[in-house]
Amino acid sequence: MSEPTAISPEQASAIGPGRLVLVVGPSGAGKDTLLGLARTACADDHDIVFARRVVTREASSFEDNVQLSGYDFLAAVGRGEFAIHWEAHGHHYGLPRAMDDDIRAGRTVVVNVSRTVIERMRRMYANVVVVAITAPADVLAQRLAMRSRASDGALQDRLARTVTDEAAPDKAIVNVGSAEFHARQLVQIIRGKRADQ
Repeated sequence: MSEPTAISPEQASAIGPGRLVLVVGPSGAGKDTLLGLARTACADDHDIVFARRVVTREASSFEDNVQLSGYDFLAAVGRGEFAIHWEAHGHHYGLPRAMDDDIRAGRTVVVNVSRTVIERMRRMYANVVVVAITAPADVLAQRLAMRSRASDGALQDRLARTVTDEAAPDKAIVNVGSAEFHARQLVQIIRGKRADQ
C-alpha cells in the first residue's frame, strides 16, 4: 500500500480545477496579435475565457484592455477587485477577480501577464500553463519601432528587460512566421486535451 502524498496548505488552497494559461513574452513579440486570433478561433467555446486586463495606459487598437486612470486603478485595488495586479514600464496592470470564478467552474482562462508574476500565479492556481511568445531581438526592435506608442516608454529599456530563470515557460512559440500559423499553435496549447474535440 502506497503512502498518501502530502499536500502543503498552499497547494490545498490553490484555485482550481480549471486551467490558467499565462501568455508572456517581451514587448514586440506579437502576443496581442496571436491572442486576438486565438480569441476569435475559440469564440464558440464557452469553456475558454480570455480575461481582459485593466491597465493605466491609453487604450489602443492593438490590445483588448480596459483603461483606468491611476487613481481609479488604486481605488479598485483597495476594493479588492483584482485577482492579481502588478506594475511594469511605469503602468499598473490588473486581472479581474471574476476570472477566479471561471477557474473554479472548470473553465480555461487565458491571460496576458508580466513574466514577473508567473511564480506568484503558479502558487495561487492549481493548474497553470505558461506560454512564452518571443522573437529574435532584431525582430522585436523592428516591431516596437513600427508601433511607436509613446506610452510604451524608452525602446531600449523595453528591449533590455530580462527576468529570472524561475519564470521558465512550459511552452514556447517563436513568432516569426505567419501569425495565423502561430495562433493555431497557441489555440492547441489553450485547448490542451480538448484539441481533438
